[in-house]
Amino acid sequence: MNGLRKGLISRKTNETEINVSLNLDGAGNFQIETGLPFFDHMLQLFTKHSSFDLELVARGDLAVDGHHTVEDAGICLGRAIKSALGGKYGINRYGHAIIPMDEALAMAVVDLSGRGFLAFDVALPAQRIGNFDTELVEEFFRAVATNGEFNLHIRLLAGNNTHHIIESIFKALGRSLREATSAGNGEGIPSTKGTL
Repeated sequence: MNGLRKGLISRKTNETEINVSLNLDGAGNFQIETGLPFFDHMLQLFTKHSSFDLELVARGDLAVDGHHTVEDAGICLGRAIKSALGGKYGINRYGHAIIPMDEALAMAVVDLSGRGFLAFDVALPAQRIGNFDTELVEEFFRAVATNGEFNLHIRLLAGNNTHHIIESIFKALGRSLREATSAGNGEGIPSTKGTL
């Protein structure tokens, strides 16, 4: 892997304005502002456990609800990951993590395949945490995987506390992406196709 692996994405609609700066070869530093404190916390955890550096500032129509802000943040983060990976030369491609958070245990598995897909097998007991609608967790991960053009499988193995479940998922995604984006054992593109 050569060069800087960074992605800069800006997106402005009538509903949101999102700016993302991502460095895959960072140290887990973050500046997150979405207007949704619980979502900010989850993005901070993701960043720390991925060891990426992430600045994500979102201004959205929160007077309506958090849907547009969360989904558009996912779109931009996914696009930033794709941009930062460039041609994917020399990466592991695959990554996985199983992360506990007290009684919760979540698994995230990533394939940086060039094909966006989310499998989300998670039951969330509570509909809200603070001002955050928990159904938006799946929407966020779908937007990230689709726009990042990678396969993402998330499965809950145990858990009954919604905060713990979601926290374990975000940490698992960070760890699995950290592994998948890291340097592999060989050189070139990790695919018999010669491209990802």
